[in-house]
Amino acid sequence: MDIMIAEYAVGAGEGGTILLEGRAMLDVLVRSFTAAGHKVLYPTTGTILQSGTAVKTDNFERTVEQLSSKCDAGLVVAPDELLGDLTELVEKNTVNLGCPSGSVRVCADKLECTRILEKEGIKVPDTIISGGQDVFSLGDRVVLKPRWGCASEDTTLTRYSCATMIPDGFVATRYIEGRHLSASLVVGDTALPLTVNEQNVTIGSDIMYDGGTVGIDCGRNYEIFEVAIHTAQALGCRGYVGVDIVLGDEPWVIDVNPRPTTSIIGIEKVMDAGLGELLLGAGFGGLPDSVGITGEFSFTKTDLGHGNIDWIL
Repeated sequence: MDIMIAEYAVGAGEGGTILLEGRAMLDVLVRSFTAAGHKVLYPTTGTILQSGTAVKTDNFERTVEQLSSKCDAGLVVAPDELLGDLTELVEKNTVNLGCPSGSVRVCADKLECTRILEKEGIKVPDTIISGGQDVFSLGDRVVLKPRWGCASEDTTLTRYSCATMIPDGFVATRYIEGRHLSASLVVGDTALPLTVNEQNVTIGSDIMYDGGTVGIDCGRNYEIFEVAIHTAQALGCRGYVGVDIVLGDEPWVIDVNPRPTTSIIGIEKVMDAGLGELLLGAGFGGLPDSVGITGEFSFTKTDLGHGNIDWIL
């Protein structure tokens, strides 16, 4: 089978940390599909991986459209605010191995996503936009983050003063105390739990993510997976889904990532099944009832930059 894997940072020529994370995720996906016997093509402005077939591009969107029309299936990994339109290009041309474009757009909108999950009875923090009805008291700790997008660098922790303090294009969400985790799933006609992951999150005036530990047992994994699966199904997600959760008295859903996340760097290390084959199972056939997890795997952004993870170039 010919498969297109299009990762935005590599294909659009981004730099810095975004490129390090994007290249690492792309390498994992390309190796996984290739190891299963498939031909993988990926757009790039310069990065060349040890596996797969590089397709040089100077226009990422155009190349995604062209490659997807020549392949049996395709998957795009991109910032959430761009992912909906790029996924739609794949859907028009071949089998999409990721979340549907409509689901992507809902997940990308932090306010809309929160409202849907709230109606489903899923624990989510109070969330408002500039000029919205106040649900906070003066001095409450709130997180300010972009309404659309996934950059943790733009996420800050502050004290609430009034709704007008929220910048345009941002949301304010109530800060939840607890353990910072994520749940990784593959969703097709059924939902397959993969791993629970500990996130390395530094909380000061800024909130920063720096890798984590994949495949942990926090003692409440069943509860976390139950909430994550309910979340993914409520939003119409398919393919790989990462659900960010703060575990306090109950699991609180903080964010939903309708695409491969950096956790796959560790998942492919500790899982006894190939991620590529699972994504194909979700898109074309059936998923197994479960996968085996053989241990834990930790990484940081520094590891990506220094090539300390053995499959990173």
